[in-house]
This record gives sequence, C-alpha cells and structure tokens, in this order.
Amino acid sequence: MKKSEFQKLKSKSSAELEKEMNDSREKLRNLKFDLKSGKVKETAALREIKKRIAKILTLINDKQRS
Repeated sequence: MKKSEFQKLKSKSSAELEKEMNDSREKLRNLKFDLKSGKVKETAALREIKKRIAKILTLINDKQRS
C-alpha cells in the first residue's frame, strides 16, 4: 500500500472503513479459495491484503479511541 492510499484511508469515516474492511476480507477469502483450487499461485497478494486489513483495523481502533 502506497502512502497516498494510506492517506485516503485515514480520511474515511468509521463506516467507510468498516465497509472497506469487509470488502478486503471477502477478497482474502476468495483469494484463499482460488489458491487452494490451484487457480492462483501468487502468494504475495495474500500478504498485501492481510496488511491492508491490519492497517484498516488500526485506523478503526484509533478512531474509536478518539
């Protein structure tokens, strides 16, 4: 995730971040399924999506504390 993408995430509201997180989790689930079935062989995408979910969760937690 580029710095500009992270800045865009920071500017979103909690509801938008929740939606973004659900979308990312759905992508992760589909990618895992495709990986098991042999359709996809790139594991780097899994790592990137997991990192994106972690960043979104961090932003949601920060917004809840504030």
